[in-house]
Amino acid sequence: MPDTVERFLLMASYEKGHEFIRQCAEMGVRCTLLTLDKLRDADWPRDALEDIATMPPGLSREQILNTVSWMVRGRRFDRIVALDEFDVGTAAQIREHLRIPGMGVTTAGYYRDKLAMRTAAQRAEFLVPQFCPVLNYDELRDFMDRIAPPWLLKPRTEASAVGIRRIEEPEQLWRALDELGDRQSHFVLEQFVPGDIFHVDAIISERKVVFSAVHRYGRPPMQLMHEGGVFTTRTVDRASRDWSELTALNAELAPSFGMVRGVTHAEYIRAHADGRYYFLEIAARVGGAFIADLVETATGVNLWQEWARIEIADLRGATYAVPQPAENYAGSVLCLAQTAEPDTSAFDAPEIVLRMKKLHHAGLIVRSASSRRIEELLDQYSSEFAARFLATLPPLERLTPA
Repeated sequence: MPDTVERFLLMASYEKGHEFIRQCAEMGVRCTLLTLDKLRDADWPRDALEDIATMPPGLSREQILNTVSWMVRGRRFDRIVALDEFDVGTAAQIREHLRIPGMGVTTAGYYRDKLAMRTAAQRAEFLVPQFCPVLNYDELRDFMDRIAPPWLLKPRTEASAVGIRRIEEPEQLWRALDELGDRQSHFVLEQFVPGDIFHVDAIISERKVVFSAVHRYGRPPMQLMHEGGVFTTRTVDRASRDWSELTALNAELAPSFGMVRGVTHAEYIRAHADGRYYFLEIAARVGGAFIADLVETATGVNLWQEWARIEIADLRGATYAVPQPAENYAGSVLCLAQTAEPDTSAFDAPEIVLRMKKLHHAGLIVRSASSRRIEELLDQYSSEFAARFLATLPPLERLTPA
């Protein structure tokens, strides 16, 4: 007799997505988690999982495909969901091989590969910083002749600012490419555009953005990755130009690469030189660094839970409806800490709603009806966090593409 139980296979290279897993369980969908051996004993919501399967690190996509193909001999999966960005491409390949509905390899590339997303955005006439694939050396020479330095050498498939190098002159680029060898085609060279960086976190349903929230980083993530410091981000004033223009821009851009349903985390820069908004990158995932908690604090919308609801609605042929969002303002302050469990009890503002619990991290999320109050608190707390807690580590280069 055919198996009629609704099941999802979840893939995660890092521990995350607990709310997604619990939402699935609450709605009657059984989830199997495929993760790494080192995460076997992590604090997963085991009561909400049907099974956990693990595998060693460093497997090729073909080996992971073989693993999943073996798993489906005894258990049918209706959907495959990549909870982490590093699993997006692999999940897409497995979907295509097993003919399971969802994002395929080509579409996944637009939300994973920085060269693919830039090329697509440029062709659709969105503003992007000038860029050049690291493929043809004559094209690279022409780019460096036309575009004044500095430039950024970016891995095409890394997350966030990991592995980005600032290049000041052509000889520095050629040395870096010599070091990369055969791996250099996995990079893109891009114009450095000074400006203020924003992230827009969105829900897409049937190719339309049905929810989004705009936040502005304090210091740019790339600067924090290379120099260290305190990470902050806060909700943009809803009456501002930043909110209205970035909301409209993201509503057009986020689904334009092919996503039918899911969540996106996109970054844009408002250039100091001309005040215009440039597209930087987009991912088919929930933002990291407690951004999901930040969005929920500001709007009441939990991105992980809504992502699960969208997938289940599609599976059941139902219509998805996003909850009515609240209109509070929220901000987060976060840094690496010198101690394993830093004590943040000295920070006692009534606006504090969450104290982050993560080893060797100090973090708070605050909420207010006033965007100005959030800005004041983050300015105060970021300097105090730097004095009390801040630890620094060498920047993570990770030049080998994931």
